[in-house]
Amino acid sequence: MLQGVKNMAIEIIVDSGCDLTVQQAQQMNLILLPFVVRIGNTDYLDRVSLSAEEFYEKLIEETELPKTSQISPYAYQEAVNSVKQRGNQALIITITSRLSGSHRNALLAAQQAQKDVVVIDSLSASIGEQLLVKRACQLRDEGRTPLALETILNDEKKYIHIIALLDTLEYLKKGGRISKAASIAGSLLGIRPVIKAVGGQIEVIGKARGSRSGNNLLIQEVVNSGGIRFDMPYALAYSGLSDRRLQKYIADSRPLYEGKTDSFPISICGSTIGTYAGPEAVICAWFANKPCTKNT
Repeated sequence: MLQGVKNMAIEIIVDSGCDLTVQQAQQMNLILLPFVVRIGNTDYLDRVSLSAEEFYEKLIEETELPKTSQISPYAYQEAVNSVKQRGNQALIITITSRLSGSHRNALLAAQQAQKDVVVIDSLSASIGEQLLVKRACQLRDEGRTPLALETILNDEKKYIHIIALLDTLEYLKKGGRISKAASIAGSLLGIRPVIKAVGGQIEVIGKARGSRSGNNLLIQEVVNSGGIRFDMPYALAYSGLSDRRLQKYIADSRPLYEGKTDSFPISICGSTIGTYAGPEAVICAWFANKPCTKNT
């Protein structure tokens, strides 16, 4: 367990699936629990004993897909007990329950503690989950109660949109996170699939030939959502060893943010999400004016 917590009434426990680094978690006064990823015959702690860059080097070298393990009830119990020993209240934000059993394990830890523990299913992952964590930190620092945080976050998470332009759906298919039929969308040479998370599950919303066409689909999805709320957290991410495709997207989407912000928080997807996204992905997450729903 890693922690960087000062004395406070509420301590927030998160998992490394939110793609914050250890240093960022410490700066935000978060308790960060790392996922375990097995590559070959070796287990690593996401973001701790295995950096994002090291992970992609190994992903390229290995023939078998890495395996990720959910965070155990014991790990959550340890974190909650440490919070209670300091006389504080714990709020746990988990990666979507639709992709991991970690949320269920967090609930078990909360039941064991019996009180002063709130568990929130982000219904997202990577920087989508990260946005909810950052929003929780804002509310915590405003002095809101745990129950107030629970109410607000469960309402506002409906407005988090996360979309990604992938190089292939092969990693999602191999990891069992998407059906074989859905993976056909990305099976043709030169076709790059666009996916979004809806209610914690993955939906293929389009396919593009080339990066410009893919970027146009991402931009259109932002427009369809009612636009980015720049008064709320927003972020970009990429997977792999280069951010060249992300920088191309930033340049192509300038009309969306020009005059509203000069920079974007950028993350590298760690092993938890990178295992299924694969390298060369571009990911965008933002709070929108419209709730996230299925494309029709």
